[in-house]
Amino acid sequence: MEAQKIPDFLAEQLQQAPAESQAFFLSFEDFWERKLWHQLTNALVEFFRLPESAPQRLAIFKSFILSFSDKINQLKFVALGLMTSTECADDQERLSFLTSLADKVNKTDTQDAYVYALADVANVKLRLKDLEGAQKDLETCQKALDSFDSVETVVHAAFYKVNADFYHAKEEFAAFYRNALLYLACIDLEDLPETERVSRAYNLSVAALVSDSIYNFGELLLHPVLDSLTETPHAWLRELLFAFNRGDLTAYNVLSSNINKNNLLEQHRIFLYQKISLSALTEMVFRRPPHDRNLTFASISSETNVKTAEIEHLVMKALSLGLLKGTIDQVAQVAQISWVQPKVLDMKQIEGMRNRLREWDAGVNQLGHWIEGVGKDVWAA
Repeated sequence: MEAQKIPDFLAEQLQQAPAESQAFFLSFEDFWERKLWHQLTNALVEFFRLPESAPQRLAIFKSFILSFSDKINQLKFVALGLMTSTECADDQERLSFLTSLADKVNKTDTQDAYVYALADVANVKLRLKDLEGAQKDLETCQKALDSFDSVETVVHAAFYKVNADFYHAKEEFAAFYRNALLYLACIDLEDLPETERVSRAYNLSVAALVSDSIYNFGELLLHPVLDSLTETPHAWLRELLFAFNRGDLTAYNVLSSNINKNNLLEQHRIFLYQKISLSALTEMVFRRPPHDRNLTFASISSETNVKTAEIEHLVMKALSLGLLKGTIDQVAQVAQISWVQPKVLDMKQIEGMRNRLREWDAGVNQLGHWIEGVGKDVWAA
């Protein structure tokens, strides 16, 4: 539509608009006539965020916004386009709309807006089960993001959200876990609906448990999103994560009756027991002072409930994963541990560390008194 016809369009929309929307249309017309593009853009964004604007978004975008799209902030232009796309009839129409939107901002000086739009194109392709197409778009986004010195947080959030969903669809749990946490770091958690918070906490928890490369859940355990599970039927999953973190086999045995509620967890049941056994081993090492970390296979078997014949393999697994550092004396059947991977501590573990510090302090004082006692002549000289 040509510029001179736009006021007629606004007048027509003003007549059709509900009473609560009429003030917005008057401001649109005022800002348009005065060429206040920044104010006009902000007013449009504010209007599009209203649920009542949904039926009018497509008409306003196609007949009004596109006529001055090159005069406004391109990230906000894309944001308006993304909100408009929710009113498309189906995903095929939405894909066509968003592809056109992305192409419009695919310019040298607006690559951030292009990534913002292309991420949503990939999102629709994911819903249409076009994983190859989604992957190609996400790789383009990643390449562009790597070339930026800085970019708006909303762009990173859009990319990490879809990238996480892509890896979730492919069941690449470690990559999903990393991207999902990066997405949550880019947004205000309160902006997510409660149902989405619960869903993301649930999927993150499952991914952390079944991944064969994630043995430290610290970032998730400290993230407020995990509290979304507390008052839900999935509260057991949160407790299971904390049981894994502290290597609590007793709690695991109680909570494991819930594992069959999730197909992925059920499929990985044997692996989960191996994982909690490793956690029990690292917790056993952590509880001991540094000078008392020569562990016999028999003592490890007693605390991890792993057969003595399998202890060597368990310790070797922990060493290969970087959970522990040390050596194994196969003849004496002793594991000599020099280091254990740091992790998030609960109050009980913190109390244990506090007690060890007290013991260390008492030992230092005792040594000091002994040196003072046997070295009196030296001090006098």
